Amino acid sequence: MDAGARRSTFKFVLVVVGMFGFGFALVPMYNALCDAIGLNGKVKMQAAAEPVQVDTSRTVTVQFVTTVNGGRTWEFRAEEDSVKVHPGEMRAVKFYARNTEGRDLIAQAVPNVAPMEAAKHMRKTDCFCFNQQPFAAGEEKHMPVVFMLDPALPKDVDTVTLSYTFFEVEQVAHQGAPAQPKI
Repeated sequence: MDAGARRSTFKFVLVVVGMFGFGFALVPMYNALCDAIGLNGKVKMQAAAEPVQVDTSRTVTVQFVTTVNGGRTWEFRAEEDSVKVHPGEMRAVKFYARNTEGRDLIAQAVPNVAPMEAAKHMRKTDCFCFNQQPFAAGEEKHMPVVFMLDPALPKDVDTVTLSYTFFEVEQVAHQGAPAQPKI
């Protein structure tokens, strides 16, 4: 092989390796961007560092919306359609899920908050979405979400929608990798 062919082959291999590495870096880069600017309603999964004053002069309606990805027949719903909260008040709600399939599975819920400007003001201290959820065939669960809306939530926001989409993550769970839901 002449020097020109070796140089071209080296460049080709370098481009392929670079593209492969970039593909792996996309998910962490996207998550970092979403965390930094609250893009796409992603919520930081951490509690408020210090206690906050409850703003009893305001009441915000928090609505709950649930979906199951891929047309699966699983049952998944909030036990309450909505709740009224004062910004700064901790609130606990429960979600119900049942595996209607005749096999065990592992699922994980992905949260979203709307309107987008409310996402950075949603603080969860406990959520079933933090972890993968194993379900035996026919198993049902009542799963908690404990949250607070930061009092810095813009005054014009009087309704916040917290939605969850359940994805099956069976293959990823068995590989021991962080969950990336099937889309």
